[in-house]
Amino acid sequence: MYLTKFDPFANLPTFSHFENTLNRLFTEPSTARPWNPAVDILETENELVVKADLPGIELKDIDISVENGTLTIKGERKFEKVEGGKNTGYHTIERSYGSFVRYFTLADTVDTEKVRAEYKNGELTLTLPKKEVAKPRSIKVNVTQ
Repeated sequence: MYLTKFDPFANLPTFSHFENTLNRLFTEPSTARPWNPAVDILETENELVVKADLPGIELKDIDISVENGTLTIKGERKFEKVEGGKNTGYHTIERSYGSFVRYFTLADTVDTEKVRAEYKNGELTLTLPKKEVAKPRSIKVNVTQ
C-alpha cells in the first residue's frame, strides 16, 4: 500500500494564472477603452500653440475643426493584426487603440479664420493667432507734478 500526501490546494489556479488573466483583460486592445493623446498648450504674445502627440496615426485619420468657439481634434489609431503561423502574436499590448476626441474651448481673442496646422513625426501642431485687439500694448503715462 502506498501513502500519498494530500494537498487541498493542488488543483487551484496559481497566482500567475490569475495575474496573466487579469493582465490580458487590461492589455488586449479594445475599442471600448477610450484614450486621449497628450496635449501641451502654450500661449505667446501673438498666438496659442496646441501640440498633440499622435504617434502611429496617419494624417487621413485625423480631423480638426473649429466651431462655435470650440477646437475639436478627432482621430483613430488602428490596431495592426499580425498574420502568421501558430506561434505568431503579441506578447504585450500597452498602447491604446481606437477612436479619440479632444475638445478645447477657445477665448474670443483667437482669430479662428487664420488657424494653421502642421503634422510631423507623430506630433500635431496647431497655431491659433490672436486677434489684433487682443494683443497687449503698452501705453506711456506722463505724470505731472
